[in-house]
Amino acid sequence: MNKPMNNDTPVKQTSSFTMMATLGLVAMLSGFLVVITWQLTYGPIQENKRVMIEKAIFHVVPGATSRQSYALTDTGVTTEVDGYDMKFFAAFDQQGELKGLAIESAAQGYADMVNLLYGYDPKCQCVTGFSIIKMAETPGLGDKILSDKKFLANFDALDVRVNSDNSDLINPIVAVKHGTKSNPWEVDSISGATITSKAVANAINISARSILPKLQPHLSQLKEGQLTEGQLKARQLKIEEGK
Repeated sequence: MNKPMNNDTPVKQTSSFTMMATLGLVAMLSGFLVVITWQLTYGPIQENKRVMIEKAIFHVVPGATSRQSYALTDTGVTTEVDGYDMKFFAAFDQQGELKGLAIESAAQGYADMVNLLYGYDPKCQCVTGFSIIKMAETPGLGDKILSDKKFLANFDALDVRVNSDNSDLINPIVAVKHGTKSNPWEVDSISGATITSKAVANAINISARSILPKLQPHLSQLKEGQLTEGQLKARQLKIEEGK
């Protein structure tokens, strides 16, 4: 006869200490890999962003050949940008004359934040174009803001004039229903991409209302070449990049 199976054979239990030690080791290793990955990718990511912004500046400020970073302070503008919130790029032509400004901004889109850089021409007090730095909008819908010619025409000379006491824009930038634009400070939205259209308008509106009124009294420091050291740095940067 076969022996009956003995179901009382003791099963070796894993101690709680062993389990905790294993989990701790896994967590430590995972954290180490995250840190290493971040260190290895941070540099290339920042460099790619720098190159993208560099190209965007010359796209949104036509005719510019060099640029310099500035920050807005309580007393004017400075090339020492660390520690300041209101930062922008001044773009110059080959003669060192100011062609315009390039300013970063962002607003919530349909899927995520829409990060962009827009150009500002002090002569007409208008936006001269925008370039997307980062977004995750729906392909075929939200990304129409990059290719729709009628939408892009909104930013040929979008009115961002500052009022007489430099406290705000005369008219805030607003996105309107497709086909209903009647004023130069309005953005004609794209049908099927209304949310993304509004995100672009909102991003520029928030930034322009924040920085342009404060910057207006100090534009002469750039126009008249009072910051010659910064312009020389910008020219030198252009020369080095061309080598």
